Amino acid sequence: MTISREHLIWMYETMYKIRYYEDKMAEAYAEGKNPVFNIGAGPVPGEMHLATGQEPAAVGICIHLTKEDTVSSPHRPHHHAIAKGVDLNRMTAEIFGKATGLGKGKGGHMHLFDPNVKFSCGGIVGAGIPHALGAALAAKKKGTDSVAVAFIGEGAANQGAFHESLNMAALWNLPLIVVIENNQYGISVPKSSSTSVSSNAIRAAAYGIQGYYVEENDPIEMYKVSKEVVEKARKNGEPAIIEIETYRYLGHFQGDPEVYRDKNEVTLLREKDPIVRMRSILLTEHGIEDMQLAELEQRAKQEVDAAYQFARESEYPEPEDALKDLFV
Repeated sequence: MTISREHLIWMYETMYKIRYYEDKMAEAYAEGKNPVFNIGAGPVPGEMHLATGQEPAAVGICIHLTKEDTVSSPHRPHHHAIAKGVDLNRMTAEIFGKATGLGKGKGGHMHLFDPNVKFSCGGIVGAGIPHALGAALAAKKKGTDSVAVAFIGEGAANQGAFHESLNMAALWNLPLIVVIENNQYGISVPKSSSTSVSSNAIRAAAYGIQGYYVEENDPIEMYKVSKEVVEKARKNGEPAIIEIETYRYLGHFQGDPEVYRDKNEVTLLREKDPIVRMRSILLTEHGIEDMQLAELEQRAKQEVDAAYQFARESEYPEPEDALKDLFV
């Protein structure tokens, strides 16, 4: 399968943007929380889950989606949101709890919603799968060719919502695609201690649908697999499972002491950095010059920096507005 130069460039720039965004969020989140970690302090209070290292899962499939396709995301949502095209200014303002945010500062990091690009996320494990299932059912009822993608972690594949939703999608031929980001740990529990199968992709056979496994956090392979899966979902309403072997370089949450894994593990994982690999592929196999990539990187940084400036300069909602728009 040949991947166009345009798609390769978009994937690289978006992966770079995600990484830079998460690095900036890690810095912003740490403000005011140390030397003794205080989850409620600083400009970004509450729990924070970053997706550094998991970029291929998001860009590899979102490159094939349109604004009319639905994406649901779990509690680690920033990479999915950026790849789907969520408004970066309003998303960042929401995370900072500002009135200019997607939810006027009421939802925060784990509750990002942008109906303009049909993106939603919720903090409960596995909760986004039924939402995506509903969107897939709506697409079929309306006679459109839209698809729905539910991103989940490998731990959520052990939830009842996973099995019930996939069974219904298979029974009714609904265009539901479940992308499992196997980052090796469900909070602090290794996959080998929680799941009886080596790959959740093989569970697809139980529902009579296709399952695919992408090894080594490979953005190119994720692109190829996703292209086939999305095309089948659009044309025939075929649901599918894609599991990608990915890695989170940071803890389950910011401030996580990570006593459950060897620090050398993260060092080894970073040696397989998918952004570095993608950059090398563009330089050596596609004739893209280093200067061109540097320009893409600078553009991504400027967009992210502008979003953070917008968020910091935005006003907090007035206390009397706290309950407005909640009940309609």
